[in-house]
Amino acid sequence: MGKFDDIVVGSGIGGMTLALLLAETGRSVLLVEKSRAIGGSMLRFYRDGVPFDTGFHFTGGFVGQSLLRDMLQLVGIDEMIRPVFVGGSKGSSRILIESHDREFDLPTGCAAAADALKGYFPGEHGAIDAYFATAQRVCDRTAGMSLRQPAAFPVLLPEDQISLDEGLGRLTSDAALKAVLSIYAMTYGTRPSEISFANHCRVAQGMHESVARVENGGDAFVRAFRTRAQGLPIELKRATTIVECADVQNRTVGRFVLSDGEEVAADHCTFTIHPYDILKTLPREHIKKAFVNRVTDFEPTIGMFAVYGVLDSPEPVSPSEAFGPSILSLLPTPDVDAMFDPHREGDQALVVMRSIETAGSRSHRVVNVLEISFTEHIRQWLHCRAGERDESYLEYKERHVERIKERLFAVYPEYRGSYRVVKAASPLTFREFLNSPDGSAYGVKQKIGQHSLFGRLPFRNLFAAGQSAMLPGVIGSMAASVVVGRGIIGNDAYVRLLGERLGI
Repeated sequence: MGKFDDIVVGSGIGGMTLALLLAETGRSVLLVEKSRAIGGSMLRFYRDGVPFDTGFHFTGGFVGQSLLRDMLQLVGIDEMIRPVFVGGSKGSSRILIESHDREFDLPTGCAAAADALKGYFPGEHGAIDAYFATAQRVCDRTAGMSLRQPAAFPVLLPEDQISLDEGLGRLTSDAALKAVLSIYAMTYGTRPSEISFANHCRVAQGMHESVARVENGGDAFVRAFRTRAQGLPIELKRATTIVECADVQNRTVGRFVLSDGEEVAADHCTFTIHPYDILKTLPREHIKKAFVNRVTDFEPTIGMFAVYGVLDSPEPVSPSEAFGPSILSLLPTPDVDAMFDPHREGDQALVVMRSIETAGSRSHRVVNVLEISFTEHIRQWLHCRAGERDESYLEYKERHVERIKERLFAVYPEYRGSYRVVKAASPLTFREFLNSPDGSAYGVKQKIGQHSLFGRLPFRNLFAAGQSAMLPGVIGSMAASVVVGRGIIGNDAYVRLLGERLGI
């Protein structure tokens, strides 16, 4: 039976981060990945020689001594991750509210964004200042938002106890302003009436400061991990899962049985996968029904219907600005809460992402469109696997693609005739290729008052740092792994590594 200091289950950004952190201190690590390729939702796919991102599209946190930069530096891959900042002459993010026929451009930086919003909403200066002040205060007072501050126990803030919807309602009654301030709910997929005001601030603050893609997309993180892992005590097993946690004594798992028949022992095992999949792996006879109910009660976030495409003709003359990295959010109504309702009828919210991607010696102008989607929309095919679905599923996808294209052309009429759809994906596609049990875009919801699956499990040597453990997204996943990893390696080893890498 093989013996490791640590097993890490899942090779997404959280698993890669944790494996590096543990191995950097000399611990032997077995990284177990269900798929044949590592990277999870960070992986790209290629069609006709063009690279497309799947789950990772953009992030905040690349400005100054940010949490993201510090975490990349901590695990030794910061120089391999190169941001490409989003934004043209009008800013980093554009929001169109169709029902109000209004357009808003948000520049980079909280102060600049606040000033721009005051121009759009001249009677709401107080509400706008209060929102940005609250967001900054929440981030400043949240333990774990900086590696450069001494470790502290998490403190429940007043903003943790009210929803985003309630918090914004206390500041303003302007529906359009609330929609604009809620726009980054699209990056975590939970209704403003369900997410806490504080968690929204923790996600949105970095986006307001800067929004960036990454050169070579999510593949850059995977390549950086492979490069850094060379020479470190990390063993990788792909197309493998843990099928049994055995020999449980004194709430400690003594033996892990893998799907390839191998059995291994480890001092610790950390799951960086979906909570539902973690629950499937744990020996039920050793966990309480209350724990099972807690996990099964977690609700999925929104899903996405994705259209991946390129512009084939020579660059058209745009009435707004030259083609470049940009993000457009198209909202049919200012009621963001209603748009996250699976039973709502009519057009759904869209996010249009433009970027220039290079593969080999060729550059491609990529235009990807994500539309909010739900399993309720595809219920009739939920129990069918890829290749087993009937013609009606293909017709459903074709109708969706055509409707999304028409909405895209309404905003960018110059793309008509030059935009070529390369691939379309429904939540079923994400379920099958990204190992998402329900096809949701961001794992489980971050609901107000919910105790997420994070930290030590009901076993002494098992931990969870999976999807939405702390916060969604790249930063949230990495931060959860750093917190769990710090507990495993011990404070002294962590502080030494922190000093070596960050000089603090």
